[in-house]
Amino acid sequence: MINQYITALIEYGLKTGLITQYDEVYTVNRILEVLQLEDYEKTKVQEELSDNLEEILKGILDFAVEKGLLEDSIVYRDLFDTKLMGLLVPRPTEIITQFDAYFNDNPQKATAYYYKLSQDSDYIRRYRIAKDKKWITSTEYGDLDITINLSKPEKDPKAIAAAKLKKQTGYPKCLLCKENEGFYGNVNHPARQNHRIIPVKIQNQNWGLQYSPYVYYNEHCIVFHSEHTPMKINKDTFIKLFDFVKLFPHYFVGSNADLPIVGGSILTHDHFQGGNYEFAMAKAPIEKAQTVKGFEGVKVGIVKWPMSVIRLQAEDTNSLIELGSHILTSWRNYTDEEAFVYAFSDKEGRLLKADEVKALAFDTLTNYEAHNTITPIARKAGKFYELDLVLRNNVTTKEHPFGVYHPHEELHHIKKENIGLIEVMGLAVLPSRLKEEMELLREALLCKKDISFDERIGKHKLWVETLLLKYTQITEDTIDTILQEEVGIVFSKVLEHAGVYKRDENGQKAFCKFLSSL
Repeated sequence: MINQYITALIEYGLKTGLITQYDEVYTVNRILEVLQLEDYEKTKVQEELSDNLEEILKGILDFAVEKGLLEDSIVYRDLFDTKLMGLLVPRPTEIITQFDAYFNDNPQKATAYYYKLSQDSDYIRRYRIAKDKKWITSTEYGDLDITINLSKPEKDPKAIAAAKLKKQTGYPKCLLCKENEGFYGNVNHPARQNHRIIPVKIQNQNWGLQYSPYVYYNEHCIVFHSEHTPMKINKDTFIKLFDFVKLFPHYFVGSNADLPIVGGSILTHDHFQGGNYEFAMAKAPIEKAQTVKGFEGVKVGIVKWPMSVIRLQAEDTNSLIELGSHILTSWRNYTDEEAFVYAFSDKEGRLLKADEVKALAFDTLTNYEAHNTITPIARKAGKFYELDLVLRNNVTTKEHPFGVYHPHEELHHIKKENIGLIEVMGLAVLPSRLKEEMELLREALLCKKDISFDERIGKHKLWVETLLLKYTQITEDTIDTILQEEVGIVFSKVLEHAGVYKRDENGQKAFCKFLSSL
């Protein structure tokens, strides 16, 4: 069968355009080298294997396991099949040349080519992404996207043990570094032989464009600095965001916040995320307009959204950059004790009052822990450019040790992790554990089981009790819809918790007070 699997892989490469007929013999020989085979005969491919990359690679990997070429575990199989796929992917120069040719005609054609390549090369594993659970929950804020991510494989015990023993090299420094392109990988770092990067210039600096291997939405891309440099939100951030949008006007682009708790998972490497997708937040209307003195040409307003969002609109990006910078600087130093908004705390964790902050010089404030920052998102909407600024604050208290403006403990049974850029915009990335838990909860709700002592789902006990009170009729026909709907409702509450200014009268009054201070 191995000859058939190799033939099928070559045919897949030809059909997708990864290789041409002139590459066929060369690629076969490289595959034989990796599999330590001295013989090969082209064979007819069974219909069920044709174009089925997952099955083709599984067959080759099973053969490699039998031959003792790799450990039979998810981590080692991923390392091995990525090496195989890397044999079919053209060198960076060829891909960049093709991308540029499309770009000069139409940027959308360029990204469509590159996105297809990233999937055909198995850098984005289509067959795993297809396993993610996705649905939409309608709320007062619009239709929220709910996902349970199942495409990112978890390490098995053997790989975890091997990872502990392996020496940390620091190359590549992180998963975003340019040195990942073509990297062979190890138990601590995924293989990237099939990974290619598109160079882009923003603010006259060298950056790279790639897609996320775990795409959460259409054409989910990552834009990253060519050097391993820490994230920092400042005026330059807004310049870079709009430089990117001008290159790719069909994409939005945004940045995670630059502080722990309210930031993303990688704060050590400056990067943005974007893509060809319209989130619920982008569709949400401005519900209260505001004018900022000196920026009368910019439409400013509070967005109807569970988090605290200021939207700026103008035809000219320079005015958006200047006003965005003014708002960011103002917010960094803004304290309002009544609204429990504190910009700084001292080394002992004491929160500074507004008059204390005003009495300190700017240079002195750098010695204190900062709490205020922004999650910015840029896009083009018709003839207008838009900049959404989501106000963030990472203050913690004894009552809320994970963060005052973070999902509170009563929601941790569904979502405990940081609320980053993607979730801020209305797409929930929920932990994979929920797949099994929802199946168990399904049975428990139908049978009205007591789950108090079930360590797998006991955490959901209070939530289940509220559901049983809310729904008097739970049947096989309604249970799945109920669970999905209620998980979506919890996510909308997660976003409300993460909002600095609450949606009640006092919260909105305090929000307007900040806007007036501008």
